[in-house]
Amino acid sequence: MWRKNRFKTKQSENKVLSAKQIVLCIIVAEFMSSPRSNSDAVKRLSKQFGFIDCGISKADFLEEEASRLELWLQNKFHGEMHYLENYFDKRLDPRLLVPGAKTVVSLLFNYYPESKQNSDTYKIAKYAYGEDYHTVLKDKCNELLDQLRSLVGHVEGRVFVDSAPILERAWAERSGIGWIGKHGLLINKKQGSYFFLAELVIDLECEPDGKIKDFCGTCTKCVDSCPTEAILPNKTLNASKCISYLTIELKNEMPIAFKDKMNDWMFGCDICQDVCPWNKFSSPHTEPRFMANGDLLSFNKADWEELSESSFQKVFSKSAVKRTKFKGLMRNIKFLDKP
Repeated sequence: MWRKNRFKTKQSENKVLSAKQIVLCIIVAEFMSSPRSNSDAVKRLSKQFGFIDCGISKADFLEEEASRLELWLQNKFHGEMHYLENYFDKRLDPRLLVPGAKTVVSLLFNYYPESKQNSDTYKIAKYAYGEDYHTVLKDKCNELLDQLRSLVGHVEGRVFVDSAPILERAWAERSGIGWIGKHGLLINKKQGSYFFLAELVIDLECEPDGKIKDFCGTCTKCVDSCPTEAILPNKTLNASKCISYLTIELKNEMPIAFKDKMNDWMFGCDICQDVCPWNKFSSPHTEPRFMANGDLLSFNKADWEELSESSFQKVFSKSAVKRTKFKGLMRNIKFLDKP
């Protein structure tokens, strides 16, 4: 009898021990990171920092983009932007930018303004109304990355905001936060296309999202509305004919062939976005650093033509417009004003 009771006691102890092990496993599992929980953490943080959407891709070689990029460069569609010829391999494989990278995080940040310029004036692309987006988004992305490290531990990675050889639209499309329209820009089903793109390339393994379908259908409004015919078939942009390129990237004199095709754009261009039906879903941003300078919104053509360099520095003190410099902006204005 004693031996039998002793055996029963041993069985009970084993059962209790097994129950404790199960509870411990559950607790450990909750604190261990997994690709799914890592993705969830990144997306939660992105919302906290004001990003309107976030998608995840596996860091890999962009095989489909390789031949497209090569052909685009061969056709000289990049104009004088010779820097795009550099780092061909890095543009296609983010693991060459961040050794050990496992994940590309694509982020969207709204810049659609509540107030816009007067209708009868020289125009500036809406993205340049406020503070330079490179600075604003890098600040937010670096904070996001720091917060991610505090949640999951050490993470190696880099932040990219239109400043390194990375095909941001291709990665955004692969992550499912939009599709590339006929004009070559990313379109988001809920927000349209008035947003900035940013990326985190990190060595943290996350669960990837999938691509979504192209919702442009048979619409060709962007193609039909481009005054310089820069939008070509197969979602190809001849950047050398794009008004944004002509007013920002081109350092030489404007070709006279574009004289009557600029539609009063003196820095950048929003025509293909303004006509896009998906931008009916655009809503005003709430980022204080992207609020426009009052002079920028109220200036008429005469104000711009009489702009002094000191006024330029005041109006565009932190703006992306400083990229073209005072001399470049006045070149554009004179070209538009020239009879």
